[in-house]
Amino acid sequence: MLTTTRMSSKGQVVIPEEIRKRLNLKEGTRFVVLGQQDVVVLKAIEEPSIEEFEALIQQARAAAKQAGLKRADLDAAIAQARGKK
Repeated sequence: MLTTTRMSSKGQVVIPEEIRKRLNLKEGTRFVVLGQQDVVVLKAIEEPSIEEFEALIQQARAAAKQAGLKRADLDAAIAQARGKK
């Protein structure tokens, strides 16, 4: 489907109703926005459920264990990222 829309003086863009309905976009939907040259892409995002989040944490822990990372490695990386070396 191809349609046009306008940006308001406040930078707001209306997503046409037909697209909102087809994609099941509701008020408060959050988007990642990517701008490259003259292209703007909106990607709807959702917070993961607690079950999905727990599964991600388990995967991360398993990957860290397999890589031989220790808690001290994580603490050092956080300190470095925060500029505390």
